[in-house]
Amino acid sequence: MTDPKPAPHSAPRADCVADSAGGITFDIAAADVAEPVLVLRLRGSDPAEETRLPLTPTVEGQCRAVLPSTVELVEGRWDVYVGDRAVEPGLRDVRALVDRVPEPEGPVAVRIPYPTAEGRLAVRSWVRAPHAEAGAVGFGQGTCTVEGRLYGADLGPDAAAEARLGERVVRLPVDGEKGEFTFTLPYDRLAEGGVAKQQMWELWLRPAEGADPVRLARILDDVWDRRNVFVYPEYEGEGYRAAPCYTTDNELCVRLVR
Repeated sequence: MTDPKPAPHSAPRADCVADSAGGITFDIAAADVAEPVLVLRLRGSDPAEETRLPLTPTVEGQCRAVLPSTVELVEGRWDVYVGDRAVEPGLRDVRALVDRVPEPEGPVAVRIPYPTAEGRLAVRSWVRAPHAEAGAVGFGQGTCTVEGRLYGADLGPDAAAEARLGERVVRLPVDGEKGEFTFTLPYDRLAEGGVAKQQMWELWLRPAEGADPVRLARILDDVWDRRNVFVYPEYEGEGYRAAPCYTTDNELCVRLVR
């Protein structure tokens, strides 16, 4: 009589705590740590780009890895492994990320631990310099008004917003001071020439005449994917419907459909 096969070992599970500076701690049961290293692997990189963090014992039965805010993570999605084993998400404490205010100097760096659609743990990283943080979006008759704040650059008197679709650019005046900005976008200007199929107009801020444009995004909180969280009302114009929306990278667009 052969011995029964042992039950398969479940995937390691990590509890995470994110701090406002960009650091993350990972706590994993010691029984799940076959190799004393936590690996962050950039999704889609070839060859694989990795950040390796030592797992060290803490309280009885636990091991901890720390991702300091000083360790650079390029922008993207980083899957979490213990050795070669994918990690499942446990408790995630991301309260420190809500209403975060970045340091005035340096790039805006954001790291959010999150559960993937496959039930695994990953870290979404953004690195923006400068950064235009989208805020409240208001609505008028056939228009939307976007508020926001610019980090890492000065807002000049000739600042402008731009809606872009390929080589098409619609430029709009911007009001603002001390980094705060607002602009109003008439949907009819985007729909000129007709809307035969879905259009996704990207929204950009040009801080000053001759300055490089900055993509509008909303990343300074704990939401790693805003697409189904922030759903705005549609406006029905002549031959089209329009509404602001966010992309999978939390960048602000205006979607037009026939």
